[in-house]
Amino acid sequence: MPLDVAITLRREAFTVEVAFSVGDGETVALLGPNGAGKSTVVEALAGLIPLTSGHVRVDGVAIEDLPPERRPVGIAFQDAMLFPHLSALENVAFPLRARGARAEAARTAARTLLAELAPSVRPDARPAALSGGERQRVALARALVAKPRLLLLDEPLAAVDASARPELRALLRRTLTTFGGPRVLVTHDPVEAMTLADRIVLLEDGRVTQTGTPAQIRSAPRTRYAADLVGMNLFTGSLQPAEPGTGSLDTGDGTVTVAWPEEVPAEKIEEVIATLAPSDIALHAQRPEGSPRNVLSGIVEEVAILGDRARVRVRTAPPLVAEVTTGSVERLGLSGGQKVWVSFKAVEVRLMVPTARTDTL
Repeated sequence: MPLDVAITLRREAFTVEVAFSVGDGETVALLGPNGAGKSTVVEALAGLIPLTSGHVRVDGVAIEDLPPERRPVGIAFQDAMLFPHLSALENVAFPLRARGARAEAARTAARTLLAELAPSVRPDARPAALSGGERQRVALARALVAKPRLLLLDEPLAAVDASARPELRALLRRTLTTFGGPRVLVTHDPVEAMTLADRIVLLEDGRVTQTGTPAQIRSAPRTRYAADLVGMNLFTGSLQPAEPGTGSLDTGDGTVTVAWPEEVPAEKIEEVIATLAPSDIALHAQRPEGSPRNVLSGIVEEVAILGDRARVRVRTAPPLVAEVTTGSVERLGLSGGQKVWVSFKAVEVRLMVPTARTDTL
């Protein structure tokens, strides 16, 4: 594999022990709760902290003993970590200058990437004058300017305002798709992991607890954290106006009615991401009456009891996971193979819509 990692790091009372690999053109997300050791792994790959033991190999070559500036690695941190005394242009040019490139050649390469990834940022602007999203765009350009073999993204959306995240997420998706080497994305956000990664490595308390594609982890979570994580219903697809105040989200597996965002023009929008909490879904033995805009029928595939709650996986279009009380399971007599009705309100579906500007970058 182009990236092969098997490392142990001891930091005071906490030990991180991780092994995984990443192929060319593949994005692997290190996903886990705060304090799981995700950023520690990234710092080790970048050469910012020494290994206790193990190896980091890129294209079969061991790099664990190389200093950061000699590693074929580009990294964008969650808080951008731009040099405050340098302009956006000089920040992006810095990796090339550190590798001995001539000033003008470095600036030319930096100016090209800035125009592509951060067109609204003035090259002479200092980091303090930029928004969180703009700083992250500059950091992404800096990570890519030296044409690294390995790209590391450490919580790239964590310091970005919620309103700017859909646009930046779309940019990250395109950037990851076009980067030919191995990509490692660190996040605690399941939406980021499920929509940006080809494969997920779940990290808990410094250990890998599960590895697989998003679909594999959704279908068979191995820990309570994983079960809580994948219980969120996630949809992606195209959104178009329906009745006044509502929209129709075509997921490819089915259609979901949603509340149309007030700030978004009433026109068809591609690459929309939506989530629905399992607890916002109701199950019924008969077709329900009332106000829910989404009413679907399906077959119960699995009932998983977790304490006094149960997660019920239903084969609907699109497929759904509902969370109900164990009392509801008994009252409805839920079991595999049973036909049920599922309902949820349009307003319960949370939308992440890329702005019109996203499609023009």
